Amino acid sequence: MRRFSAILLGRLARFATRLRGGGSAFPGYLVRKVWPRFIEDVSAQWSHGVVFVLGSNGKSTTTHMVSELLRSHGLRVFTNPSGANLPQGIASAMLSEVTLSGRLPADVAVLEVDEAFAVDLAKLLSPRTVLMLNCQVDQLYRFYETERVADMMLDASLLAGEHIVTNREDPLLSRVGSRLGSRSVPDVTFFGVSESVLAASKHGLLNAPDFRDEAEDSRPRALAEVTAFGGRNASIAIGEEAVGVELPARGLHYAIDAAAASATARLVLGDAFDSANVVKAFSTMRPAYGRGEVIPFGEESVEFVMFKNGPSLQLNLDSLTTPPQQVMFALDEGTPDISWIYDVHFDSLDHVDVVTGEKAWQVALRLSYAGVPVTTVEPNLEKAIEIMRGLPAPENDRKLWFVNYEQMMLARKHLGFPDLETRL
Repeated sequence: MRRFSAILLGRLARFATRLRGGGSAFPGYLVRKVWPRFIEDVSAQWSHGVVFVLGSNGKSTTTHMVSELLRSHGLRVFTNPSGANLPQGIASAMLSEVTLSGRLPADVAVLEVDEAFAVDLAKLLSPRTVLMLNCQVDQLYRFYETERVADMMLDASLLAGEHIVTNREDPLLSRVGSRLGSRSVPDVTFFGVSESVLAASKHGLLNAPDFRDEAEDSRPRALAEVTAFGGRNASIAIGEEAVGVELPARGLHYAIDAAAASATARLVLGDAFDSANVVKAFSTMRPAYGRGEVIPFGEESVEFVMFKNGPSLQLNLDSLTTPPQQVMFALDEGTPDISWIYDVHFDSLDHVDVVTGEKAWQVALRLSYAGVPVTTVEPNLEKAIEIMRGLPAPENDRKLWFVNYEQMMLARKHLGFPDLETRL
């Protein structure tokens, strides 16, 4: 009876919060108050267990990729598509699919997890597999040091029941084996990028350096490695097999995410893994919201390029082969400290049409120092969007908007896509 009441109350709270115009973590908080073991009891039903996705950048994209690869092999996947990655947010996501009897029909869960809550969530969900993408300079106002973020991820990975999947090219995360000591479980599997592809990268991968230890000479073999890359196409060596995939968005960082997802899917599926399903899944895969997502804009369209820190912005800029014809740059207080913007190279841009958001003037000043002309500074996002609407159509009918998370959500809503789970 308690379970029924908890789910019913949570469902009612979820309905009420969505009527107000968006999602909320409150339903998850409420259901856990009434049914404290809600997360643990529901997650115990999944035959293939739980996969955690951790990292400074790329969590939402890679969570989406892993989910789609597993679905292509016939598994029913539960995930947190709106990026709700705290305990109450994950509980709220569960409420969207759980029955009143407490059943959630899925074979596996693939969950994006906030690094600061990863250990606590690992104790609740007992993940079989933990995937660590990267450790990059991010939210220093919250975490203070990159080494601290790495330790959070490494500590959570040690709680994996079977597999740790980590980035061979990340100085901090690649040494998880030293944390394991003589333990054989969980095992450690690597993904990475070939030396030739890495050497061709304009500004590298921007993973945080490890100042605490001397660099290791050995370069372990990766289960999945990006061996060739160009635009939205990549070749990934998965084991002994080379697989060509079409990425949901352009950029080397997306190719690396695809390698990470491929390695993880192979470990989860075991002998059932089929590379043909990987190719098929990527050929129809759509971007995670805001990450290369294209949305109609009158007779034209808008490509959203979301960033949240210096490395993500730099890697997205580096993905541009030619300067875009029409550009808007939107940044607000959702990114409190933007001092990192002076570490970013803006040579991929030859102009910006509109800079908007509460930090518009700070961004315009940085672009001015970088020698990038700014046509208009308009802090109000809705007015900025109308300025972009009034520009002549670019040759490819696509306008490029660089946005942080909060501005992405507001811009989508203004274009008629208020729900993050509403896809074209």
